[in-house]
Amino acid sequence: MSDTLFQKIIDREIPAEIVYEDELSLAFKDINPVAPNHILIIPKKHIAKIADAKLEDKALLGHLMYVAGEIARKLGIEDAFRLVVNNGADAQQTVFHLHIHLIAGRPFNWPPG
Repeated sequence: MSDTLFQKIIDREIPAEIVYEDELSLAFKDINPVAPNHILIIPKKHIAKIADAKLEDKALLGHLMYVAGEIARKLGIEDAFRLVVNNGADAQQTVFHLHIHLIAGRPFNWPPG
């Protein structure tokens, strides 16, 4: 079992403003939002980063994308949002528990980053 900040949120050792939960995933508001809507979507299974996912995780990864759409519909932002996954420290991943940033509520530029 992982001892990351996100695992502590899953285990309810650290509070978070949870917006979605099911048997496979948890989503909560980012404590340092970069937009009016900034939600982190995480699997309950520990996967440190996307590059560590295995073939057996394929359905779980798809489920996380489905959850992103569900949250966007619930928040009424389904027409304009961005999903971001950072992989590794050089990509600015700071918590090594796979997470998807769902960001919305402000204009975006392209290319990102």
